[in-house]
Amino acid sequence: MSDVLALVEARLVMALGEPDARAAVTFLGTDRIEVLRFTAADDAGDVVRYATLGMSAHPMADPTAMVADPLRGPRAELLLSVRRGRADTDKVLRPLAVLAASPQVEGVVVAPGASLDTGEPLWPGAPFTSVLVAESGGIVEDLELDEPLDPVRFLPLLPMTPNEAAWKRVQGAAALEERWLRHGTDLRDPLRAGVPLG
Repeated sequence: MSDVLALVEARLVMALGEPDARAAVTFLGTDRIEVLRFTAADDAGDVVRYATLGMSAHPMADPTAMVADPLRGPRAELLLSVRRGRADTDKVLRPLAVLAASPQVEGVVVAPGASLDTGEPLWPGAPFTSVLVAESGGIVEDLELDEPLDPVRFLPLLPMTPNEAAWKRVQGAAALEERWLRHGTDLRDPLRAGVPLG
């Protein structure tokens, strides 16, 4: 487990630079989840990125399986990118840790296209209480592990307003992403309004 997390942290540092802050959260009956903050200057400029560390220590298990495989199964960490200085986004650390612990706590498999709900604003004043899980392979490349372990995927999270989340449940993730694209939505704006859904 610690070997996997050391490799994961090395991949994050390689892609995003050294973290300038980190926080750890432990939930009853689960392993510790850390959230790392990266604000190193890059082509994105004013963007701060938050990455979980700990979710990939164990593979995610199919909740219908009788016995969880301790080696095989999807592994992931979560990434959130937001524009700096527009909101108190550092308060997202605990909600992110809650989402990262959900495979251990609730037995869910987090995969692209899924919605994850925190039940509270992602940070004070945030118009978002849930996120859409996007495809990996963008900012941080997947991390291949030795057989028989599955690779670790770094899954970006796209904040959704309650109306967007409800619309996505009916229309699907691809339709919501297409609508965001068509309207030129800045998904990194921590205070953005919901996309028109009419």
